[in-house]
Amino acid sequence: MAKPYSKIHIRQHLYFQLFFWAALFLFGVARTYDEYSEDIFKELIIYNVCHWIFQIMGANWIYYVLIRRFSDRKKYLEFVVYLVISLYFISVINRIFIVYLAEPFFTDLPKDSIISILTDTKYLLFHYTFPIISGAFIFIAIMFILRYKDEKEHTVRLQKEKTELELQFLKSQLHPHFLFNTLNNIYSLSVSQSDMTSQSISQLSDILDYILYKGQKKWVSVSDEMAIIDHYISLESLRYHDERLKINKQVTIHSANDIPPLLYLTLVENAFKHGAGKSSAMTEIKIETETNSQYSVFKIENTYIGNQNRNERGIGLQNIRKQLRHHYHENFDFRVSQENNIFKVEIITPSHHD
Repeated sequence: MAKPYSKIHIRQHLYFQLFFWAALFLFGVARTYDEYSEDIFKELIIYNVCHWIFQIMGANWIYYVLIRRFSDRKKYLEFVVYLVISLYFISVINRIFIVYLAEPFFTDLPKDSIISILTDTKYLLFHYTFPIISGAFIFIAIMFILRYKDEKEHTVRLQKEKTELELQFLKSQLHPHFLFNTLNNIYSLSVSQSDMTSQSISQLSDILDYILYKGQKKWVSVSDEMAIIDHYISLESLRYHDERLKINKQVTIHSANDIPPLLYLTLVENAFKHGAGKSSAMTEIKIETETNSQYSVFKIENTYIGNQNRNERGIGLQNIRKQLRHHYHENFDFRVSQENNIFKVEIITPSHHD
C-alpha cells in the first residue's frame, strides 16, 4: 500500500511545482508588461526566463537538500554555511549563463570576465541572489504548509490504523478455545443442574463485557483487571480436577493504579494454555500483584512438562512488550525467565502515566 501512496504523493508535488513556478513567472511578466517598449520587453522576457530557471533550481536545492539534510536535523550552523555558499555559486552560474549563453542572442555588449563575475559580489547580491531568495522563500513557505498538512494527515492515518490494529489485538486476546471449552463446561453444569451454572454464565458475561468495552479503553484499573482474572480462573478451573491444577494468588492493592487493558489477563491465559493445557500432570500457577504510589508489579509463573514451544509463546510476549513500549516508552521492566520447568514473567510499570 505504501508504493501507490508514494507515487500519488510525488505526482501531487510535481503538479504543485508546475503550477507554482508557472504562476510566479506569469506574475512577473504581467507586472512589467506595460512599463517598457516591445523590444525591451522581449529582452526582459529572456532575462526573466534565465532567472526563473535558477530560481527553480535554487529553491529546490535549498528545500530538498539543505533544509532536509541540515535544518531538519538541527544542524543549523552547517545549514547557514552551506546556504551562503550555495546562493553565491548559484548566483555566479546564473550570471555566467546569462552573459555567455543568453545575451549573445540579442545584444553585442562586451562580456564581463569570469573574474569580474566572481568578484562583483554586490551586483550578484542585488541582481541574482535576491531574486533567487525571493522565489525560494515563497516556494519553501508553501512547501512547509504542504508538509505540515501531509504530516498531519499521515498522523491521523497512522492513528486510525493503530486503533484498528489494537481493536483486532484486543479481540484476539482470549483464544476461541477458551470460549468453546467454557460453553461446554457450562452446558455440562446445566445438564447436571449444578448450582454453579448461573454463576459461570455471569462470569463469562463479565469477561466478554470487559473485552468488548473496557478492553477498548486506553487504561483500566489494576483492581478491575484482577477481578476479571478471578472470573477467568474460575471458568478455566471447571476443566480440571483439584489434583491437576493448583492456583496460588496474592493481591496487594495499596494504590488505585491503572494499566493497559488485558495486559495481565493475557499472561494468565498463556499460563493456562502452556501449563495445564499442554499436560495432564499436576500444574501449578502462581500470581502475585502489588500496587503502591510508585509502581505496579505483576508476577506470574507456571510449571510445565516437556519442551515449550518458545516461538508460539514468544510471539505473545513480543506483543506484550510492544504494548508496554507504546504506553510507557522505555519506562517499564519486563522480565521473562524459564528454568527447572518453571516459566516466569514479571512486569513493573509506573503508577502514573501520561
